Amino acid sequence: MDVADERPAIERRAVVRGGFYETQARTMIEKVPPTSGVTERWAVSPYRGCAHACRGCGARRAHRSLGLDAGRDFDTRIVVKANAAVRLRAELARWRGEPVAIGVTGDCYQEAEATYRLMPGMVAALAEAGVAFTVYTKSPLVLRDAGILAAAGARVAVSIAFVDEKIRRAVEPGAPTAQRRLELVAALCEAGVDCQVLMSPVLPLLSDAADQLAATVRRIASAGASGVRPVVLRLPYGTRQWYLSWLEQAHPALVERYAELYDKAGMPSPGYEERITGQIAQLARSYGMHCGPTPAPAGRPPQADQLALV
Repeated sequence: MDVADERPAIERRAVVRGGFYETQARTMIEKVPPTSGVTERWAVSPYRGCAHACRGCGARRAHRSLGLDAGRDFDTRIVVKANAAVRLRAELARWRGEPVAIGVTGDCYQEAEATYRLMPGMVAALAEAGVAFTVYTKSPLVLRDAGILAAAGARVAVSIAFVDEKIRRAVEPGAPTAQRRLELVAALCEAGVDCQVLMSPVLPLLSDAADQLAATVRRIASAGASGVRPVVLRLPYGTRQWYLSWLEQAHPALVERYAELYDKAGMPSPGYEERITGQIAQLARSYGMHCGPTPAPAGRPPQADQLALV
């Protein structure tokens, strides 16, 4: 009698190499969930899961479809789409040209990228197709590709929600410090890359005090970012359970207030969100920075194949 294979779905179809789950993607261009805070409607991501282990990451739920949990597994069991560039190039051949985001289901420049180097091929595919794109990351590894990103007309959105290191250690334990990310912004700007800061996620009752917001915006402006886009923490299913379990242990007095602030879909109260984003917008204007969504980068005309010389 055959014994049922009770391993998680991803373990039955992936090859495990160096601690990563290596797979062959069937599709690369995916619709962005409305709760993500990302302005693009479509995204491509070479990795699922993220070693940055950010407690408020909105992509956690997707790990459940792999037979993994949305908590610790999301942080430690990283899925690699080994054929990402090849699959993306095939889909772009019939793409209608809408802008895309890169790195929505996991930071595209996290530790796995140092091993697999999938991003250069993906950037090349998007550039050749003339598709505008924005890279979302917290990782200094993006500097490795600064030249090809600048040449492709890409935008990089570096996530810096707060500059308090104590908060960072608690809610983004695997991510680079805010100071390293601010230095990253400056380096990208110097390299000619259009660099904005995604001030996400602003944490209600933890990183939203007036002095905290002012300090964060001031340091973002000093780094030379072209603009800042604030996003208040979202708590969709999967993320909500993981974040609130931490909150109950670390800040039990805030649990009831979060229950009042968030609706069933995990969205914060509109009034609260408008107040926080309004404060950040005012601060940004005082430093001469744009605040909020901006038009997608223009992209470049598709690169035609070079004619052979006879």
